[in-house]
Amino acid sequence: MAVSEAQVKDIVEKVLSQLKPEAGISGKKLSGVFEDMEEAIKASKKAQAVMQKLSMDCREKIINNIRKKTMESAEIMAKMGVEETGMGNVGHKILKHQLLAEKTPGTEDIATIAWSGDRGLTLIEMGPFGVIGAITPCTNPSETILCNSIGMIAGGNTVVFNPHPAAIKVSNFAVNLVNEASVEVGGPDNIAVSVTKPTLATSDIMLKHKDIPLIVATGGPGVVTTVLSSGKRGIGAGAGNPPVLVDETADIKKAAMDIVNGCTFDNNLPCIAEKEIVAVNEIVDELKHYLLENDCYEISKEEQDKLTAVVLKDNKLNRKCVGKDARTLLSMIGINTPDNIRCIIFEGEKEHPLIAEELMMPILGIVRAKDIDDAIEKAVWLEHGNRHSAHMHSKNVDNITRFGKAIDTAIFVKNAPSYAALGFGGEGYCTFTIASRTGEGLTSARTFTKQRRCVMSDSLCIR
Repeated sequence: MAVSEAQVKDIVEKVLSQLKPEAGISGKKLSGVFEDMEEAIKASKKAQAVMQKLSMDCREKIINNIRKKTMESAEIMAKMGVEETGMGNVGHKILKHQLLAEKTPGTEDIATIAWSGDRGLTLIEMGPFGVIGAITPCTNPSETILCNSIGMIAGGNTVVFNPHPAAIKVSNFAVNLVNEASVEVGGPDNIAVSVTKPTLATSDIMLKHKDIPLIVATGGPGVVTTVLSSGKRGIGAGAGNPPVLVDETADIKKAAMDIVNGCTFDNNLPCIAEKEIVAVNEIVDELKHYLLENDCYEISKEEQDKLTAVVLKDNKLNRKCVGKDARTLLSMIGINTPDNIRCIIFEGEKEHPLIAEELMMPILGIVRAKDIDDAIEKAVWLEHGNRHSAHMHSKNVDNITRFGKAIDTAIFVKNAPSYAALGFGGEGYCTFTIASRTGEGLTSARTFTKQRRCVMSDSLCIR
C-alpha cells in the first residue's frame, strides 16, 4: 500500500491528537494508551489475567494478526517514524518492519524439557513473568515495540511501554496496532499499554511498581544502568560501537560493499551497524579504493575537524546529527556532493573522537593496524567492553576464531553486512532488543519466560 507524504502527516496528526488518548485515529480512542501510568499498569494486569489462561493456539492467533497488520502498516510506520524523529531512512524502516513481522519468533520458541525414568516424570515448563515493563528507543521505536510485543505475548505476558519521548506518536500507533490485532481475533484488549506523555516520572512509576516483576530496557547506557539499579530483574540492551575488522585474506571488493551496505542501513541507526573499520596495513589502500567505488566520500583532515565540531558539539553527541544521511552531514560543513554519496570515510587513530565515540550516523573512520594481532587489540579497545556486536571480513579461520574469542560479543558477523545478524540476508531470527550487557544476547519469546519445574513422582513412566 503506497502512502503519500500528505497522508502520513494526516495520520500523525490524528494519532494522539495533542497526545490525548481519546482523540486518536479517525477520532476514536487509541487502544492501550492512557494518560496515567498507574491506570495503564492496572489495565495491563487485568489483561494478563486473561492472557495467562489463553491456549498457545490463541496466543499464536494474536501474534499472526500482529504480523499481518505490521506488514499492512509497515510503510505508514516507517514514514511516521522518520517524520516524527527526523532520523533514518523510510525504505530501510519499511524493510525492518517487514523483517520483524516475518522473523520474530512466536510461541514455537517456548519449549518444554522433560525427563522420564523409573522415578516418574519431570518437566521444565516456561511460564510468564506476568506484566513486563519495557523502555523503548527513538532509533527503532515501533520496530522495538512490535518485536517485544510478539515475544512477550508468546510467553503469556502483557507489557507496559514507556516509549522514548521523541517517538511517542509512532510508538503509540504500534501499541494500538497490537491491541487491535488481539481484539480482532477474540483476544483481550490492553495486552500492550503505554502513556500519552512518557517521562522520567512515568518511567520511575513503572520501575518501582509492585505488579511489574521484569523490566526490559532498549536504549543507551544511561537507561540500562537505571533499570539495573531498580532492584528488579532487568534485561538491558545498551550501546555497541561495533568495529569491523578486515585482514589481508578477505575478499576486499566484497568486504567494502558489505561494510557500506551495513553502515548505511537506516542511516546507521541500528546498534549492530558497523561504526568503524580496523584494517591491516597492507590492504587499506585497496579497501579505500573499493569503499569509494561504493559511494563513499573521503574527507580531509580539515574537513574532519569541521565535522567533529558539528557532530560532537561541545564534546557531546549532537542529537540533530543522529540518523542523518551522509549528504546532509556533509552539507552541515559546507560540502555539496552528488546524490549517490551515502557514507563518509577517513583515516585516523583509534582515539579519534569520530572513531572512538558511537555516532549512529554513516561515518566510518579507518584505523590502520600493523598485523592481525594489532588489529584485534585495536578492535577490542574500540568495542569498549560493551560485548554487543563485532564484524570481520577474512578467509582465515584461525584469525576469525582468535578475534571472536577476544571480542566476546553477543553478535559476531563474518563476511556479510551487519544486518545479517538480524536474519536479513542471514540465517536466524529477528530481534531489536539485544541484551549484551545483561547476557541474554538476542532476545526472543523464551527470554521473557521463567522456568517452572513440574514433578510427578513414581508415575507416568510407561517405558
